[in-house]
Amino acid sequence: WRSLILRIGDKSPEYGTSSDFKDHIETCFGVLRRELDNSEFLLTCAEQLPHKIPFYGTLIGLINLENEDFVKRLVEQTRSKFQDALNCNGVRILMRLMTVMMCSKALQPNSLVDVFEIFLSSAATTVDEEKGNPLWQPCADFYITCILSCLPWGGAELVEQVPEDIERVMVGIEAYLSIRFENDDKDFLEDLWDRIQVLSSNGWKVESVPRTHLSFEAQLVTGKSHTVSCSNLPFGKEKHEAELKYPQRIRRLNIFPSSKMELQPIDRFVVEEYLLDVLLYFNGSRKECASFMVGLPVSFRYEYLMAETIFSQLLMLPQPPFKPAYYTLVIIDLCKALPGAFPAVVAGAVRALFEKIADLDMECRTRLILWFSHHLSNFQFIWPWEEWAYVLDLPRWAPQRVFVQEVLEREVRLSYWDKVKQSIENAPGLEELLPPKGGPNFNLEDGKELSGQLNDMVKGKVPVREIISWIDESVFSNNSTLRVVVQTLLNIGSKSFTHLITVLERYGQVISKICPDEDKQIMLIAEVSSFWKSNTQMTAIAIDRMMSYRLVSNLAIVRWVFSEENVEQFHTTDRPWEVLRNAVSKTYNRISDLRKEITSLKRNISSAEEAKAEVDAAESKLALVDGEPVIGENPARLNRLKLRAEKAKDELVSIQESVEAKEALLARATDENEALFLLLFKSFSNVLTDRLPKGSMELDNENSQSNGYNVGEKEQWCITTLSYVKAFSRQYATEIWAHIEKLDAEVLPPLFRSA
Repeated sequence: WRSLILRIGDKSPEYGTSSDFKDHIETCFGVLRRELDNSEFLLTCAEQLPHKIPFYGTLIGLINLENEDFVKRLVEQTRSKFQDALNCNGVRILMRLMTVMMCSKALQPNSLVDVFEIFLSSAATTVDEEKGNPLWQPCADFYITCILSCLPWGGAELVEQVPEDIERVMVGIEAYLSIRFENDDKDFLEDLWDRIQVLSSNGWKVESVPRTHLSFEAQLVTGKSHTVSCSNLPFGKEKHEAELKYPQRIRRLNIFPSSKMELQPIDRFVVEEYLLDVLLYFNGSRKECASFMVGLPVSFRYEYLMAETIFSQLLMLPQPPFKPAYYTLVIIDLCKALPGAFPAVVAGAVRALFEKIADLDMECRTRLILWFSHHLSNFQFIWPWEEWAYVLDLPRWAPQRVFVQEVLEREVRLSYWDKVKQSIENAPGLEELLPPKGGPNFNLEDGKELSGQLNDMVKGKVPVREIISWIDESVFSNNSTLRVVVQTLLNIGSKSFTHLITVLERYGQVISKICPDEDKQIMLIAEVSSFWKSNTQMTAIAIDRMMSYRLVSNLAIVRWVFSEENVEQFHTTDRPWEVLRNAVSKTYNRISDLRKEITSLKRNISSAEEAKAEVDAAESKLALVDGEPVIGENPARLNRLKLRAEKAKDELVSIQESVEAKEALLARATDENEALFLLLFKSFSNVLTDRLPKGSMELDNENSQSNGYNVGEKEQWCITTLSYVKAFSRQYATEIWAHIEKLDAEVLPPLFRSA
């Protein structure tokens, strides 16, 4: 019976050859009426398969005809879940369920309108300057979005049954939209309001929402409708907190022309809701996700909209809702599930995004490069590269040329050079954009003899102490020592990633000895970059691992990234940016992990204190009189309690010591974080101040053409570098905000801020 509930509306073995929704509901109802003790499972299905809510709502309406008490309990459970919902998705979906229950006569329409009006009142109060907090407008917008997003599922019934009440709600929403702070461009809420207006003028007809309850209307109308209530909703203080708690679900990417998606405005919204819900609830099960996305309960084709929706999530700023790899795998599975349709749609999306690549945010470009290379690696690297061969005629800083170059470099990482070269045989000229084929650059003109000695010592497994002594005794300059030792150790570890890690773990003390300060660490990073100049991946991995083992500091990495040699290639390669992203991310992750550990330990302290209090209370009841237990009490039990009390005390002390140690580490990491962001923005400020034109410059209005690129190199350098400033600021806004006053006072000149 569980499988019947889960697979209702799908083409599945559980329902034989029938694809008729009415047959599905009747079959499922026949089984479910015998399993009424499992209402929780029905609710869970409705919450986690929200695109099937019309089916579940009709089932609830049919059950209501036979067992009103069961449905009354179900409505109460829904209200309780709704009130306790910890995230906005739970609230939104439960409101949709209540709307569909109203359509199936299980819920009174007046009761649903009351819920709408509480949401509307809370939204209006939130943006009121006297009673609320306009900074929490994202929260208020969410409340209004919840109301509007229910109407495709129940607007027709509400207009028919309580026309005056729903009209009052619509007037209230229009009034709210007139007092909220508006953006220059039409935002998601205004767009949804326009779609609902069109829906209203079309008689509330929605092709994408199954009207399953109409097949049973003659039966459902005899059922008893129940009521539901809702208390006032809260709002908070900080705008940033509101944006985190109530994020916008989608920021549409209009990749395809409107002719590819001839849908009614409301049908586009509904199918987007279906797709986003499936992505949300199946993020741990990619194959199920693809299966449900392909089998939505709609009668029209929606491959183009599906591709647009997935790419809008993958490229969402500042972060996608889930890890980019999840969307990559879903797209792969959709291409396999719809081999005759979806691969061509994805290819069309890639071509469209490639045409607009100069206008894409730098973070989006990076994600697109990583996704596209990963995607191609799952399909034998097949792509009509000849279509893009013209990028060879563009200047080396043109975004389209850089995109092709970076995709090919990532492909080599995922395969091997000859395989990728073979994949571009239809456009042989693109070989120019492939990374160099050569391996490590082990080149010691001076110091070959000493390198040989060190090599022999490593192979002979000479202790690290003796190697350090040998370095101290060797008579050659410090810089030569660093070059010989680093190049030799890197060469020993060059066979594989595992060899490199082993060398760094065993001989990290040797490297620390010769690179004790930041200047020497910068020289060390430069040697790594020189040794692996033909392999960007190994350069990034080696520097990242050296930071993990604290052989180089994040500040040294930032200084190296902003060295003259790297600054000159900011606009032509991702190589220095990858190293910088890794360093900032690792620093942030250290702090984030420490905060989580401290929070967990503090919870353990509370638990330990409660346990100790319980033991103390029990022990006090076994008080001793003149050194002897009270008559009737068990001395053995007293001893056990004493042992438990001592153990609880020891555990509490141990946890408190751990918290103190972690807090000390956090304080150190926070100082490192502040120093990192100050240096990072100071470095950005310095290089941009040197290169930004002193007058006004329209950096965001660059022109790109299909067979030419007329943005100069200096201007492109400024555009690219400023884009990375924006990307880092956006991604780490929470951490940067803590230091904004110092940054504003010490680092950011007016020219930098205006740019």
